[in-house]
Amino acid sequence: MYDSGTDNFTRAIIAGVYEIQGDYDNEEDFRHSMEELGELSRACYYRPVARVTQTLEHRTSALYLGAGKVGEIKELAGNEEAELVILNDTLTPIQIRNLSKELGVPVLDRTALILEIFKDRARTREAKLQVELARLQYMKPRLIGMWEKQNRQGGASGSMSSKGEGETQLEIDRRTIDHRLAELKKQLKKVEGERETQRKRRQNSALPLAALVGYTNAGKSTIMNAFVGREPDKKVFEADMLFATLDTTVRRVNGAGRGDFLLSDTVGFIQKLPTGLVEAFKSTLEEVKEADLILQVVDYSDPHYKDHMDTTGKTIAELGAGDVPMMVIYNKADMCEEETAYPRIGQDGSVFISARDKDSIRLLKDAITERFAEFKGKRRY
Repeated sequence: MYDSGTDNFTRAIIAGVYEIQGDYDNEEDFRHSMEELGELSRACYYRPVARVTQTLEHRTSALYLGAGKVGEIKELAGNEEAELVILNDTLTPIQIRNLSKELGVPVLDRTALILEIFKDRARTREAKLQVELARLQYMKPRLIGMWEKQNRQGGASGSMSSKGEGETQLEIDRRTIDHRLAELKKQLKKVEGERETQRKRRQNSALPLAALVGYTNAGKSTIMNAFVGREPDKKVFEADMLFATLDTTVRRVNGAGRGDFLLSDTVGFIQKLPTGLVEAFKSTLEEVKEADLILQVVDYSDPHYKDHMDTTGKTIAELGAGDVPMMVIYNKADMCEEETAYPRIGQDGSVFISARDKDSIRLLKDAITERFAEFKGKRRY
């Protein structure tokens, strides 16, 4: 049993396949990914009531899981009154369609789950446009599953009337999505132009830019708010949940006499972040590439923090920001099981802090301004 509590959340079963010589280095990484899937589910207001895993040489092309394991999940769903099954990978349209038919309940894959979270969290016009673009790109090849039960027979061959209701509706939906995708891209192009204008305005200022990046829920927004604590109207939303905020914000930080600087907060990263989302948010994430200094925030209390750093590093490289100077901030040092001294500066220039500790924030601000002072007024662009 995974979680038998009762509340108003949708009850769900989470399931995944550990594919031998697949995406995971070892079974421990796979178990961590499944735990993360549970947290993602809760972030989307689903309650995992059971967890099912299977080890296979290869995921099956028709059902993702083995047929016997599918039968086990079906029985479990009935016993636990689960209304949904969530899978830990991106499934093909055929796999989703077959699984939904076999299980008799809706099926979400990891990508669809993350897209739902992003849809719920998006607040600004740009973020909403970006999420809708990614969702429609994901949905388009999966539309056929919505109409598989419709009749596709009838009429004379070659005429429009020969197509069944389902096929006709499928074509209508595809055209509707294509039209909306074109409109979204057009709107985003306009927003990107506005963002580029804002960027150039900031670049013309004498203020350097630091960009907070890191794994989701590492504490980026908490650090941002600590820096602007006396200006409540400039605070950003923060919560102890995955992807609490998606909207990139830029704030001016008072350097306490050592030079002010700009600080941007960006969307968090995660393992298997859908490619469509990375593409959709590229204009937003340009802040990272244009920064003078990247501040990689790490949840030092998480046993898998090194894996999270690897994921963040790969994403930064994909964005073309691999050459930007970086400072690593080990946050949540106060929550580590082993006693960790903080606040302090490591030998490699990394900073160990708790974002809720005033001394930590003071030390971090000093470290950032000192780093900018080393640039001697030279900007990267």
